[in-house]
Amino acid sequence: MIGDFKRYDMTRKPNRQWNILRPITWLLSFPDCITHKAQINKDNMPKDIKPPFFLLCNHNAFMDFKVMTKAIFPSRASYVVAIDGFLGRGWLLRAVGCICNRKFVRSVNLVKNMIYSKNSGDVVVLFPEARYSLCGTPAVLPKSLGKMARMMNVPVVSLIMHGHHINSPFWNTGNRKVKPVESELKLLFTQEETQTLSIDELNERIVATFQYDDYTWQKERGIRVKSKTRAEGLHKVLYQCPACKTEYKMSSKGTELSCESCGKVWEMSELGELTAKTGETEFSHIPDWYEWERSNVIKEVQDGTYSFEAKVRVESLPNDKRFIVFEERATLKHNMSGFNLTGSYKGDPYEISIPVPLMYSCHIEYDYMGRGDCIDLNTNDETLYLFPEQGEFSVTKISLATEELFNQTT
Repeated sequence: MIGDFKRYDMTRKPNRQWNILRPITWLLSFPDCITHKAQINKDNMPKDIKPPFFLLCNHNAFMDFKVMTKAIFPSRASYVVAIDGFLGRGWLLRAVGCICNRKFVRSVNLVKNMIYSKNSGDVVVLFPEARYSLCGTPAVLPKSLGKMARMMNVPVVSLIMHGHHINSPFWNTGNRKVKPVESELKLLFTQEETQTLSIDELNERIVATFQYDDYTWQKERGIRVKSKTRAEGLHKVLYQCPACKTEYKMSSKGTELSCESCGKVWEMSELGELTAKTGETEFSHIPDWYEWERSNVIKEVQDGTYSFEAKVRVESLPNDKRFIVFEERATLKHNMSGFNLTGSYKGDPYEISIPVPLMYSCHIEYDYMGRGDCIDLNTNDETLYLFPEQGEFSVTKISLATEELFNQTT
């Protein structure tokens, strides 16, 4: 462990949601659901399914929590929330039933606390993608989900939401006044099926359910985003130019995405489609561009040439009280062996190595709290926000590389 800070006690049992706070969660959720005309399809949700059950939700924006609250109304729930969500308000999140966790680590304590909440008779809510989707399409799911469904030994329900990324994309959060938004609440497994189906069968059905594309959804419904800044921030996801193949030279302003290397410009329409102002439109569909970038990362991984190294500013979140900003810069390496972070804190050297097989994905942030793009690395004792200080890089590429390196080992 780095430093002698008090760590958040991940073994601490979660509270049941205080009854007095339940109406407050509804008051905080329902107005936005009404404003965005949130439609929840429950045709495949039997009316006799009552808590406790295990609810799996996709994750695109903060509005997910509000729609989820409406979907399970009036049931009481426990929610798995990352430690940064507890920052400065841990007492409140515990009071509404939240279970603290560190992202993308294997945690026995998390499973124990989820089972504890289930045994209290509540809905246990998990967003298994563990981060907002980068471009409105599925993020990778952990292969442990099937085992988790079996251990919970209750019905498993899914809530797949559409339109929340279009309303507030991760690369430019805010409210674009998208309406209506839609979702489907359905029974994924009966309690009996969680015990009789194989782990592979459980995982396959979960993955099949978590298929969505917010940009396709937007175009099919003809939902227009009239914001004059609708493309700003898109270069955070689309970091490589498909015309000249240059990385890290993309920029965005207003409704346009452009490459500073070759000068090519694309316009983002009100329906979320891209059109080149001159020449060929390589990708009109934003997720297609993103997957093309992934294919290029796959090639680097397969060739054994992928590598990233930079000096990073380190901010530690050992508990739910405050960030600890390290004065000393550290060195972050990400390559074919995984992540390696070396540095010192108040003169004491430290090294954290996370080999490829232990990390199937990583959490990233764009301009986190106005402090820059960062990679969020976690162990069971540490949550470290790492801000690269070199000029040209993409945390999106680091995220893609983490996933593809893991895929090469499994």
